[in-house]
Amino acid sequence: MKLKKLTALLLSTVMTASLLIGCGGNASETGSEAAASSETSAEASAEAGDVSEKTEYAEDEIIDFTMFTAMPGAEINDGNEIQEIIAKKTGVRVKETWLTGQTDAEAIGTIIAGGEYPDFINGGDSMMPLYDAGALVAWDEYIEKYPNIKEMYSDAEWENFRQDDGHIYWANVFQNKYGEDKTTTHNDEAFWIQVRVLEWAGYPQIETLDDYFKVLEDYAAANPTMEDGTPNIPYTILCEDWRYFCIENAGQFLDGYPNDGSVIVDVDNMKVVDYNTTETTKRYFTKLNEEYQKGMIDPEFATQTYDEYIAKLSTGAVLGMCDQWWDFAYTVNDVFVQQGLDEKGCNYVPLGLTIDAGMDQMWHTYGDTLNASNGIAVTTSCEDVEAAFKFLNDCLDQEIHDLRFWGVEGVDYEVDENGLYYRTEEQRVKAADTEYQASHLCTYSYFPQWLGTSKDGINAMTPTEQPSEFQANMAEPLVNCFKAYGADTYVDMIGSVVKETGPWFPMYSYSNNMTTETPGGVAWTKMGEVKHEWLPKVVMASDFESTWSEYMSVYESINPQDFLAEMQTELERRASLGQ
Repeated sequence: MKLKKLTALLLSTVMTASLLIGCGGNASETGSEAAASSETSAEASAEAGDVSEKTEYAEDEIIDFTMFTAMPGAEINDGNEIQEIIAKKTGVRVKETWLTGQTDAEAIGTIIAGGEYPDFINGGDSMMPLYDAGALVAWDEYIEKYPNIKEMYSDAEWENFRQDDGHIYWANVFQNKYGEDKTTTHNDEAFWIQVRVLEWAGYPQIETLDDYFKVLEDYAAANPTMEDGTPNIPYTILCEDWRYFCIENAGQFLDGYPNDGSVIVDVDNMKVVDYNTTETTKRYFTKLNEEYQKGMIDPEFATQTYDEYIAKLSTGAVLGMCDQWWDFAYTVNDVFVQQGLDEKGCNYVPLGLTIDAGMDQMWHTYGDTLNASNGIAVTTSCEDVEAAFKFLNDCLDQEIHDLRFWGVEGVDYEVDENGLYYRTEEQRVKAADTEYQASHLCTYSYFPQWLGTSKDGINAMTPTEQPSEFQANMAEPLVNCFKAYGADTYVDMIGSVVKETGPWFPMYSYSNNMTTETPGGVAWTKMGEVKHEWLPKVVMASDFESTWSEYMSVYESINPQDFLAEMQTELERRASLGQ
């Protein structure tokens, strides 16, 4: 609530983004385990107020809540059609606002200083300041009261969200899987390349960083412009604010490690390793420097904003980049469809590169990835906490979940004789249209949600994971690319090995919540500042060796060993507890 005051506060402090280098969290009591407890859930649902058993709420009964998310996002229109349907079924309507200018730390700091909070909040990497300010409501009694909320995580997984005072204050809403895993996209980081480049090159095997840049160079030399005369950009990099992970962390992946985010975990010796100083990382930046000197890297990379980066990708002119899927694809792919650029081969596919040929790589992790460092929270400014938690529970009701992600039956999707959901071509085009999204669709994208199989046991929870929709949405050049590489999904395309991650994974769930109250936290903050300043310089340097040496000297001066020592202690703690 307090919508006008909150909006004024947010608009007066222009804000931008911060979030996870991976957003994770998976439920373990799903599928057959969930079915086994269905009777208990049904009883609890009746007590908690199952959406399906309610008559529609009248307008004067609907509560208007507010939600601020420390990520950029598109606001929907007032009177959005599906939002109104959800409001009548749940008794709640949420006005969502998003970052539009600063970092999450700056935005959350401003909100805390004002002392007045939205009803719901996701502070990204700045959840701890909200916790320290006493701004959040404990979840404990509501987890037990509302079965859909409780079902998101096992008891052991919920414990990962517990804070020092013994209470739970937020929950990560992403990558929870119900029933069968239906993953089709690689939501995480990769070196991406347009399928038109691969088609032109004859669909070559690309294993290494050198292979990757060689095909980009060759294509750009033979095809300096797009059909309309727009100059092709072989490679660009996003360095803005926290998104400099697009440039800084590739070394861990190129060495074959999974995304622990802030350190490498040497499993053989159970030691943390600083990927910023490895020989592989230096070789990576040496390569970027060489490509920059050749004119293969976007000369504007060091100064472009996120919006400029997305606009540049949306032209179809950028041949490749390193990024996380969620950071660009949902916006850019819609533009490609609207402009017909997908039919010209502008869609991106992921490549799991290594520094040398023949190495295993883990760009994609197949097991559970629980990031307990951030998530959605209810604040102390909320005047109806009970209704807020009931709405979080209602968001996971299958009827509401279908409305959020599939839409309205007969309008946004159809159901065949076997009960399978599908979209017509007209419905697919509408779903990709930004005006239609703003006026009609309402995903409540940072509220609790499921991936995997619908509770009907037939459909996917989201259209992107429904096999028929995933395949139907693919333009011919993308279909041909998958076929050429023997892939059915983006996960197949990246080709990571299947290895079980340790109980410590991911380590970023610890480092994301570090504060400057410890020497390690101070070092972690300074490490980020130094890398943000120096890595673009390293890429653009006319004398790479001397600039790299200078960068390493500055980096060592801020005592990264303090950070590594605290991470080592946390690694040992997690390993011993088996969390």
